[in-house]
Amino acid sequence: MTLDALIEAVLFWKAEPVSVKKLAEILEKSEQEIVDTIAVLKNTLTTTGAARGLTLIELDGTVTLGTHPEASATIEKIAKEDLVKDLGKAGLETISIILYQGPISRAEIDYIRGVNSQFIIRNLLIRDLIEKVENPNDRRAFHYKPSMRLLAHMGLSNIESLPEFQNIRAHIAAFKAAGEENTSETSQN
Repeated sequence: MTLDALIEAVLFWKAEPVSVKKLAEILEKSEQEIVDTIAVLKNTLTTTGAARGLTLIELDGTVTLGTHPEASATIEKIAKEDLVKDLGKAGLETISIILYQGPISRAEIDYIRGVNSQFIIRNLLIRDLIEKVENPNDRRAFHYKPSMRLLAHMGLSNIESLPEFQNIRAHIAAFKAAGEENTSETSQN
C-alpha cells in the first residue's frame, strides 16, 4: 500500500485531527516524508478527474479528513435524520462512561466498551450532549465531557448530582489503582 493511502486510512480510522508528528510516529517515516505525502494525498483528493467525497483539512501541523463541500446538503440531511433517532444502548453506555469518568479520551472509552466508539461519540457531539475539550497532558488529543445541555436535559444542577456519583467514582479509582498495582508488581518480577 502506498504511503498516501496509509495516511488516508489512518485519518479515516482516527476520525479526528492527527499531527504530522504523530503520523510520522505511527507510520515510522520522517516528518518530511509525511508532509510531502500529505501534499500528494491532497492533490489526489482535489484534482482527480472525478470529484471525490472527501477532502483533506490542514491546520497548525494537524490534518484530518472532511467531507467535500459539495456533499454538504446530503450530509446535513443524514445528520438531521441521526438527531431524531433514539440514542440506543451504545449511546447511553457511552454517555454513562463520560458522565461518571469524564473528562475521558476516546481511547479510554473504546477500552471500557471494548469497541470503537467514534460514531457514537460523533453522534453525541452532534446532539450537543457531550463536549470535546483539549487534553491537558497532550494538546494534540481530546477528552470528552458532559455538556451543559446534557445536564439540563437530565435535570441536574451539577455532575455531582448524579446517582451514587461519589461512590461510583471511588470504586473506579480503587479499581484503577488495583490495576496499576498489579501492573507494577508484574513488571518488577
